[in-house]
Amino acid sequence: MKETGDDRNMNEIRREPLLGRWVSVLSESMKPEDYLSSMEPSAGGHCDLCEEESGGSEEIYSVRDESGKWLVRVVPAMVPVFSPEGDLGRKGVGIYDRMNAIGVNEMLIESPQHNVQPEDMGSDQMLRVVETFTSRVIELEKDVRIRHIMIHKNCGVPSGDACGHPHSLITATPVIPKRVKEELDGAKQYYEYKERCIFCDFMREEERLKERVVMETPYFLVFCPYAARFPFEFWILPRIHNCSFRDITEEEQRDLSETLSIMFRKLRRLLKNPPYNYVLHTAPSRIPRRNHWHTLGEDFHWHIEVMPRLKSIGSFELGSGMYTLTTSPEDAAKYLKEVSHGD
Repeated sequence: MKETGDDRNMNEIRREPLLGRWVSVLSESMKPEDYLSSMEPSAGGHCDLCEEESGGSEEIYSVRDESGKWLVRVVPAMVPVFSPEGDLGRKGVGIYDRMNAIGVNEMLIESPQHNVQPEDMGSDQMLRVVETFTSRVIELEKDVRIRHIMIHKNCGVPSGDACGHPHSLITATPVIPKRVKEELDGAKQYYEYKERCIFCDFMREEERLKERVVMETPYFLVFCPYAARFPFEFWILPRIHNCSFRDITEEEQRDLSETLSIMFRKLRRLLKNPPYNYVLHTAPSRIPRRNHWHTLGEDFHWHIEVMPRLKSIGSFELGSGMYTLTTSPEDAAKYLKEVSHGD
């Protein structure tokens, strides 16, 4: 990037004006040969996340046992795209818009053990992870520059996991990503037309039909969406309407941790430990555009989307945005419901 001044060494985000999509651009470009290096997660040997000083920086947050040994840790991401230091530096470049990549990249280390997932460490470990998510979202939302916070996870090579140690990510951005904005706008339009939350309607319809429901708990419903993008994709929705994950109750936290543990074990047993991604979509900060989001509390509903990566995305899907499901959501739900989650 050819910038001058204090911002010249910062990553930036650029807005694509046709679709309104934001992309991150690194200040130091990778060279062609950099892409040829192996991206396989470490199966053994040295792992930075197994070390006490994991992440190469000071600890942001941790949960420890009585002896002081860490059980869950939050550290800065190893290669952060966003930085909390500096200002947004919004500017136009001809017809284009850009700003500094102000934000936060955090890594939540879900397990002290390299090859043991939190769902395999007992019921309390996943609860620690969920409680840490909540604590970090509440803390990060205090920064008025932050517009959106996403909790997400890459597990397995095709998902983008280049580490191998159980971890998830927390990314806070100064803009609302396009995929999230489309969801927010769709929910807002549905509410304006029907005066009901579309996600609550999803749950009512899925519970009425039952054919795509995988799991029902006191506080959550798990189902394969009617028009899923990926085979065996499933969503987890809280039964109690709430637009923001930060407002989750203690009872919901415990129920969610049990639900996640069961579903990840089901997925692993059914599909032989598949790579997957998950994202948690929650309400954005309403401070910058309070008037625009005045019905957000009624029209949006936080939720988790889990997407197994069982097949490559082809040129038609990339070019059209239309996905091809090789297993119907109805059959996927049947398989997921029937498979045991025990060892």
